Amino acid sequence: MKRITFRTQILIATLLIMSMAKPSFAVGDSYHIQLKMTDVKDTLVYLVHYYGKGRPTIFITDSTKLDNNGVAVFDSKDPAFVGGIYIILLGDKARTNFEFLLNKGDNMSITATKSKLPDGVKFKNSPENERFEEYVDYLKGYSAIQEKLKEEIKVATTTADTDAIRKKSIDASKKLTDYRRDYVKKNPGSLLSAIFNAMETPEIPEGPHFLEDGVTKDSTFAYRYYKTHYWDGFNFKDDRLIYTPLYDPRIDEYFSKLVLPWPDSVEKESDELLAKTKGTKDMFHYTLWWLTRNAENSKVMGMDEVFVYLVENYYMKGDAFWLTNDELSKYQERAQKIAPNVIGNVAPEIKLPNVATKKEESMLGLKAKYTLVVFYSPNCGHCQHEIPKLDSLYKAVLKEKGVKVYTVATETDDSTINKFVKKNNMQEWTNTWDPDHTSDYHNKYDVYSTPTIYLLDEKKIIRGKRLDHGNIASVIEMLERKARDKEKAANKPK
Repeated sequence: MKRITFRTQILIATLLIMSMAKPSFAVGDSYHIQLKMTDVKDTLVYLVHYYGKGRPTIFITDSTKLDNNGVAVFDSKDPAFVGGIYIILLGDKARTNFEFLLNKGDNMSITATKSKLPDGVKFKNSPENERFEEYVDYLKGYSAIQEKLKEEIKVATTTADTDAIRKKSIDASKKLTDYRRDYVKKNPGSLLSAIFNAMETPEIPEGPHFLEDGVTKDSTFAYRYYKTHYWDGFNFKDDRLIYTPLYDPRIDEYFSKLVLPWPDSVEKESDELLAKTKGTKDMFHYTLWWLTRNAENSKVMGMDEVFVYLVENYYMKGDAFWLTNDELSKYQERAQKIAPNVIGNVAPEIKLPNVATKKEESMLGLKAKYTLVVFYSPNCGHCQHEIPKLDSLYKAVLKEKGVKVYTVATETDDSTINKFVKKNNMQEWTNTWDPDHTSDYHNKYDVYSTPTIYLLDEKKIIRGKRLDHGNIASVIEMLERKARDKEKAANKPK
């Protein structure tokens, strides 16, 4: 996993700054910051924070103006404030900024020089930021060592030289890890300690590792160990960590690289992660939002089931406390539209007239080992490209596997559809259309673009959705392999 640093020297081409609504104030200071710029005056200055992600996605907390002496004050009594990694941003220039740690109740003074930023920042009445500056200096030294070693390895001429340089790099990395761990021991409960713990990644014990028989090597040990201990140092009860750039890349790595991309696995892991964040405000909010967005936008077949699961088990049970009633209704409506056609459900019936014979054709009544349900438009450029390829696949592979095709033309007149059918050799298929708009196939099958292709088994259970000619055969092969394995297991002597 790529480690996250707190200071970046990279020029940010674009900066997304979104204003945050300010809640009502209550008695009790959240923070008081006096900023003194030695070489700037009469300039707008912003207090900005992270929220789960790194730059350029940052958010404005507060803004004020440097006076004629270069002094500005940020003062808040916001009861919702928790702290995190914050940024002082001068004007709207992304490069003119510096990061620091801010906790609830902090009362500090900061002195900085614009021409030296992000270096040369001085803190008063903030011991943790003084230690943070020491860590930043340590990081600079560490980075310089690694850059030097990169140059050395480019000119290394022997294996021994290369190994020696790599050992130096590993030793430097170990010293950095030891630095952080030592800090945590000396400063338990501090924000920087929480950040260092959250950055920890599992160190896999050196092998070999064996299965229970003590003889067979465990080829999955590294994966299972890394996954099991992935979140060991992360405190899901600390909302301050959401106001850092740490969480989003970590949860993304976990679900994209460590969790099996199957609905059951993703739902189980989602429940476990949400249980860890239960009782928090920001950590739970961000986790449920991320999991929902990830499921809804996933290109992996079947993840829409996860979206429906999350909406039914969290949103519809009142856990999405940040949503308005109108916003919540949109999630519910989307889930209700998807729910009937998730993988594993019996396909909704469609009865439409055959475009050639005008005879009503029942999709569920089509007798076949597998049924492809294809929604297309003769005027759709993608359909004009996909349907001929689907026809070739059908004749070469699918027909022998017992596949029949039921098509639904989503627009235009029967004459145009018949010409398209003839042109693309679709006469063996059951070709229908909905001239009177009575079948409601749009909602039943969530058809918002064409072509949309579903694969059904012999019992008309949905086994694949949003397929194309390139993956239909592999889905059928997977289904047949599972059936063979199940039969083999059932016939295995006990």
